[in-house]
Amino acid sequence: MSPRRPRGPLTDDERALWEHVTRDIKPLRGRKPRRRPAVEPDIESKAAAEVPDTGQPAVHPASRPGRAAPKASPAPEPARKPAPPLAPLERRTRLRLVRGVVEIDARIDLHGLTRREAHDRLLRFLVQAQAHGARIVLVITGKGAPGAVTHFGHERGVLRREVPLWLGSAELRPLVVGFETAHAVHGGEGALYVRVRRRG
Repeated sequence: MSPRRPRGPLTDDERALWEHVTRDIKPLRGRKPRRRPAVEPDIESKAAAEVPDTGQPAVHPASRPGRAAPKASPAPEPARKPAPPLAPLERRTRLRLVRGVVEIDARIDLHGLTRREAHDRLLRFLVQAQAHGARIVLVITGKGAPGAVTHFGHERGVLRREVPLWLGSAELRPLVVGFETAHAVHGGEGALYVRVRRRG
């Protein structure tokens, strides 16, 4: 005779065997059918039931330490202000410059510089001129004939062509109100009057 199994909750195999054996058994008249043992709750349900209520909000799995929070989408960049428009020198101001009534506040000579050197030096010059409150400056580019080549292999007339493009660019527009070719007394085709924009 096999030893009796100690009483306790049925295993899954025992529960399946019991249901198979009792499937066709009908209860006797006047007797209520015996209730089947209730299925035990799973381990996670037991653990959840045993957690005391502390009044603190439950910690969501996504917010546990060690887990990275979802990245927020980057904020859109603010729209940039359009560059101020250029304005030519007033005719009266030009005449007073030619006659010497209005003096040129500063001047820069870009002769002999490469395109990169000339651009960097012009930018620094205009920043300093604006900081010192200059109103009219003279930028000397030279009269080199476009397309001609020097004995160093550099094209002549490059700065004469490029400097007006730089002065009209969005990069230098905050520093420049306007510009135009200088009078012969100040270099003519090889120089430019540049009106400096006031700070702020």
